[in-house]
Amino acid sequence: AEWTNGSLWLDEYVSHCDWKGVTCDDDMNHVAKLNLTNNGLSGRLSESIGKLTFMKELDLSDNNIKGYIPIELGKLSNLMYLRLSYNAF
Repeated sequence: AEWTNGSLWLDEYVSHCDWKGVTCDDDMNHVAKLNLTNNGLSGRLSESIGKLTFMKELDLSDNNIKGYIPIELGKLSNLMYLRLSYNAF
């Protein structure tokens, strides 16, 4: 994977809640927000995105994500904000 700023993403001893662009909202360490806008992401958006069921905000805009928008995004019943613009979907 390539990105502009992957601060702490590859450090196995750091909680995912401390990764750049990730915000968790409770003591259970559920991902509430994922904001990786303009971060040089490329490739496709994985169907695994649907496993982040507590996510309320997702912004992956201004990257180079290709392919299709996975139907699994529909599983994110708590999602209130979605921005995927300026990619190659």
